[in-house]
Amino acid sequence: MNICIIGGTGFVGTHLITELIARGHRVKVITRRPERHRHLKTLPGVKLTSIDFFGNKILERQVDGYDVVINLAGILNPQGPNTFTRVHVAVAQRVAEATCSVGTPRLLHMSALNADENGPSEYLRTKGRAQKQVLATEGLNVTSFAPSVIFGPGDNFFNLFAQLLSLLPVFPLASASTRFAPVYVGDVADAFINSINQPQTYGKNYELCGPDVYSLKELVQYTAKQTASKSLIIPLNRFLSRPLAALMGLVPGSPMTMDNFNSMQQDSVCQNNQAVNDLALSLHSIDSIVPAYLAGRDYAGQMDFLRSKAAR
Repeated sequence: MNICIIGGTGFVGTHLITELIARGHRVKVITRRPERHRHLKTLPGVKLTSIDFFGNKILERQVDGYDVVINLAGILNPQGPNTFTRVHVAVAQRVAEATCSVGTPRLLHMSALNADENGPSEYLRTKGRAQKQVLATEGLNVTSFAPSVIFGPGDNFFNLFAQLLSLLPVFPLASASTRFAPVYVGDVADAFINSINQPQTYGKNYELCGPDVYSLKELVQYTAKQTASKSLIIPLNRFLSRPLAALMGLVPGSPMTMDNFNSMQQDSVCQNNQAVNDLALSLHSIDSIVPAYLAGRDYAGQMDFLRSKAAR
């Protein structure tokens, strides 16, 4: 099929595109700065293009004639004009309108676990608004996906903890008791792809979680064990976590912000496993994936992994 992806240049998008190409599909990626994502040009059958999302009928022309549109646009932290409202809500609404107007039959939308317009953080509130609006679009076959934290080669979760543990002899850990059910990026890609030709998935939002639940403290300890880190991990309660989150938001790269902290006041675990049955998923544990890429955390190794998948 011909598949158009919005926001496909990040971690999840790269893995999803790789899997789509491996299954024989043709992919166009719409991104604001295609020149920054040369790694995708190494994959056969991938076209990158740049547009103004809000230009008059420009997006309609780009998605016209495609079998499926996938919206992965999202940010963890706002920067400049790229606010949560603009990237999560306005872009999602624009994509749904354009897809519907040209008669493209299928839209897949990336949401987030705990997305709720009344949620505790701006991230979750805007994700919730977007999810509600997209699923309510008349005349469009939409499926939405709400994953817990996603892991895999090139992730910004285990790799981030590994980097911080290598730099800090003492690791103060905010929101240490928050629970997560990390889901493998390959399983997320399978969920998207397996849903495409399944009418029973229309109008549904699928929670995506891995097979096991961990506290954040357990996940950081796991990372420390895999990387042989000697860093002293100090779990903090909610009272002490708040000022640490505010401080980390000022650090270059913002490993945590107050909005991230607010999101973590809810456990990120699934309430049902409907996705496993409906989408025929075989879930991967962190033990089956994480040790291999934490043992060789280098860009070249991650690109070799992606190229080998595409060449299957």
